[in-house]
Amino acid sequence: MTKFIGYRCSLCGKEYLPGQVTYTCPSDGGNLDVVLDYAAIQKKFQPDDLVCRDESSLWRYLPLLPVAEPGGESTPLHAAGWTPVFALPRLGQTLGLKYLWLKDESRNPTASFKDRASAIVVARAREIGAEVVVTASTGNAGAALAGMSAAIGQKAVIFAPRTAPQAKIAQLLVFGAKVILVDGTYDDAFDLTIQAANEFGWYCRNTGYNPFTAEGKKTAAFEIWEWWLNEHRSWHTADNPLDKHPPLTIFVSVGDGNIISGLHKGFKDLYALGWINRMPRIIGVQAEGSAAIANAFRAGGETITPVSAKTIADSISVDLPRDGVRAVRAARETGGTYITVKDEDILAAIAALGPSGVFVEPAGAAAYAGLVQAASQGVVGADDPVLVLNTGSGLKDVRAAMQAVPEAPVIEPTLQALKKFL
Repeated sequence: MTKFIGYRCSLCGKEYLPGQVTYTCPSDGGNLDVVLDYAAIQKKFQPDDLVCRDESSLWRYLPLLPVAEPGGESTPLHAAGWTPVFALPRLGQTLGLKYLWLKDESRNPTASFKDRASAIVVARAREIGAEVVVTASTGNAGAALAGMSAAIGQKAVIFAPRTAPQAKIAQLLVFGAKVILVDGTYDDAFDLTIQAANEFGWYCRNTGYNPFTAEGKKTAAFEIWEWWLNEHRSWHTADNPLDKHPPLTIFVSVGDGNIISGLHKGFKDLYALGWINRMPRIIGVQAEGSAAIANAFRAGGETITPVSAKTIADSISVDLPRDGVRAVRAARETGGTYITVKDEDILAAIAALGPSGVFVEPAGAAAYAGLVQAASQGVVGADDPVLVLNTGSGLKDVRAAMQAVPEAPVIEPTLQALKKFL
C-alpha cells in the first residue's frame, strides 16, 4: 500500500507529488508536511493492528510512516524509539502535581531523541539511492545520523560548530562519519550543509529542512498515545470517559522547532485517522538566551526574528529556528504556550532530576525547568496529568552536569579521615 502521497507547504498550502520536491516549498521556502493517504490507512488498519505488534522500536508504527522499513539483520537502526516512561511521584509532590511522568529519550541507541529522525532519513536515503547523507549539528543530530548510517553502511558527513561538546564529537568520530568542524555557529554550519548538498548531490538531513525529520520525530507522539491509553485505561468508564479528564500536558524543549512540530504532526495524524478525539496540550520551553520561537508566540504572530543565541543548552541554541512557524502552531493549536528559562534554572533541573534516577543533558533539563515555572504560575494544576520529555543523556555534556552539582570531596584513604569528614 502506498501511504506517502505527497507534500503540503506549511505556509502557502501548495501541494506536491513525492517526486516533485525534496526539501522545502519552491514557491516560498516553507517547510513541507508529508501527506499520508489517511483514507487508505483507515481501510486497512485499526489501532489494535499497531499496539498489538511485537516490534519494540519506532518501526512498530510502520503503517503510519512514509518509508519502508530497512530489511536485513537487526541493527541499531531497529532500536530507535520505544523509549520508557517513568513516574516521578516525589518530584510531582514537590510541585503540587498528582500525575507526573518523564519520557526518557536518552535510552535511544546514540542517547538522544534525534535517533528517531535519523532512522527515518537514512531509510529514505536508501530508498532514493543517496550515496552520502549530510547534516549540520551541535552534536546530537550528527551523532544520530552517524550512528544510524553506520548501522547500514551509509556514508555520512557531519558539519558541527567547533564549540560543540567533546563527548558529542567523539560519538561522530567513533561511528565513522566524516566530521568537519566549522569555525562558526550552528546556523553557519546549517547554511554550509545546504550549499554542500547542492554542490555535491548529497542528501541533506538538516532539521527543519528535510521533511522526513519530522516524520521520525512524530513517532514519539505515537508512543505517548499508546502509553496514555494503557496508563489510564482504568480511568475509563461509561460514566467517566477519558475525554472528560484534563488533557495530557507535554513539556518539550525547543531549539529549531522540529521536535515540537514533529510531536504535533504525530498527534494530527492520529486525529485525522479518528484514533484520538482531542489533542494533548503541548508546551514549548526555550532558554532565555535562545528564544526566537517563544518571542514570536508571545507576539501573537508567526514571524520568526533571529536572535544571537547564547545558552548552556547547546542542543537548543539556535539563532534562526528553521521550523519556527510550525513550532509556534504546535503550542497555539493545542492550547499550549511557550515558557522561557534561565541557564541557572536548567542547571537546577539537572540536579533535581538526578535523584529520580534520570541523568539529563541541559536541553532535556530545560523541559523540566519549564514545568517548575509553569507549576508555580498556575499554568498546570494539581489534577493535570503532565509528561516531561527528556531529549538526551547527561553523558552528552558532562561539563554542564558538573556545574549543576557540588564537587565531590577528596580525603585520605583512612578511616580516621572518613570519620572526620562525616
